[in-house]
Amino acid sequence: DPTADQGTPVRTGIASSGPAIASLRTNGIVAARDEMRLSFKTGGIIRRITVQEGQSVKQGQLLAELELTEINAQFQQAKQVADKAARDLERGERLHADQVISLEALQNLRTQAAITAAARDAARFNLGQSTIVAPRDGVILRQLAEERELVPPGQPIIVLGSSERGHVVRAAVSDRDLVRINVGDRAEIRLDAYPGRVFTGKVHEVSAAADPRNGLFPIEVHFEVPADTKLATGFVAKLQVTPAAATASNLTYIPIAALVEGDGNIAQVFVVDGAVARKRQVQVAFIDGDTVALASGLAIGTVLVTEGALYLVDGERISPVTTEAN
Repeated sequence: DPTADQGTPVRTGIASSGPAIASLRTNGIVAARDEMRLSFKTGGIIRRITVQEGQSVKQGQLLAELELTEINAQFQQAKQVADKAARDLERGERLHADQVISLEALQNLRTQAAITAAARDAARFNLGQSTIVAPRDGVILRQLAEERELVPPGQPIIVLGSSERGHVVRAAVSDRDLVRINVGDRAEIRLDAYPGRVFTGKVHEVSAAADPRNGLFPIEVHFEVPADTKLATGFVAKLQVTPAAATASNLTYIPIAALVEGDGNIAQVFVVDGAVARKRQVQVAFIDGDTVALASGLAIGTVLVTEGALYLVDGERISPVTTEAN
């Protein structure tokens, strides 16, 4: 039988070098690096909202404004009071010069003029804060209120995303994973919207407090994308973070398909010895995706059987179909 002479067909792979600590894998959401929750400083009834979700806006563009009747009236009232106090002070200065009123009375007029002028300036500032304008170019991510709705001061009305400074992936990890991550750790990002592409980034923020809603710790990864790549807030991202400590030393990595049996952290593989397969015992450190890191038992560069290993016996003749680098 020619097939028997040639040996059992198998596919092989090469044991490679990899980090001594498993990378961290989780899912996250793409967002603009700058997300601003815009609100009115004063409360009131929303007169109009001039934009819609998903709309691109330019810096300085009007986004929303309040009904100005009440705010205008408050400003005009404060202005009239301040103008009267200024006139009283001017008259008081003349009367004091003619020794008609005392210095104490003049000082009281000066204090009153300063107080009313400050109240007028505050009312003018509030009038200016009764509109929301885009602080920079961006995209309207969310509209959190509707026209004619009564809103209190500081309640977010519009969420604006600006991609001028790039994009981020926001994710959350458990406490066990948090202690392995540090700012500056390298990360790879894969997006469902762009299958097959890998974007690189770095961990920029690691929270020191868990989100009370789920008990997980938020992290943020910054990454850059080519100008011709369109991203949108909400894209699902698969995140793989490699801790900096992982690069301090290396382990032997093999494809998970090479394992034929195991008991705890002890497993068996078949290595290629000329034209035969030899069973070898290895010690597993951890499994990382579709690869296995070995603590001992196999040297980097060793050729071993991947596909077809389950059907072999020790010393069996084999015929490698192809060799794939791990």
